[in-house]
Amino acid sequence: MKDIDSCVIEFKEVKKYYGSGEATAYALRGVDFTIRQGEFVAIMGPSGSGKSTAMNIVGCLDTPSEGKYLFEGIDVGMLSRDQLALLRRNYIGFIFQGFNLLGKTSAVENVELPLLYRGIPANERRRMAMDALRNVGLEYVAHHTPAELSGGQQQRVAIARAIVTNPLILLADEPTGNLDTAKSIEVMELLQSFNRDKGITIIMVTHEVDMAAYASRTIHFRDGLLDTKGIS
Repeated sequence: MKDIDSCVIEFKEVKKYYGSGEATAYALRGVDFTIRQGEFVAIMGPSGSGKSTAMNIVGCLDTPSEGKYLFEGIDVGMLSRDQLALLRRNYIGFIFQGFNLLGKTSAVENVELPLLYRGIPANERRRMAMDALRNVGLEYVAHHTPAELSGGQQQRVAIARAIVTNPLILLADEPTGNLDTAKSIEVMELLQSFNRDKGITIIMVTHEVDMAAYASRTIHFRDGLLDTKGIS
């Protein structure tokens, strides 16, 4: 990991489009921005603004049509499919609006999944997963299935799964979208604590201004470009 405040994410004239000629549809039209290690950045914008496309590129789930995406100075566009998978597995944690937990699997087993993909032995996996559940205050539901948990608890299990590998960055896609106000605040305070206390870089897509307020900086997208009037 680089020193605090070093650049971890950099977009250089990133474009993403589909089709060709007159049928070309642009999702991103030439976007430049940087995110430094230890930042908590909210990404906002109306539907179709390009924010989700940008998040997918950051998470190595998509690639630019033109321009460069640098991850810690490495041109991600030059990586093979296997190298991209390793980057996601070893450096990025994902938090989704829909939780994405396995329904018939206990909380601790859900949290263990990223460690299983890394080939970590069973005893070590269980220890690390229990530590992650303690970090989100849910060790007491370790053996409960998602159906036995509230929405807020399910999202906290999902956060534990995202942090169990000690990722360099966390990508959160509408992490409070399925939660009521009280549970949303719990989740945002938890994310804020990981950013503040552990130095994890967090990039969060949200439609909610009050949730974006937990971030240290907000980037606004509009029509595939950065809305410089809205950047804060």
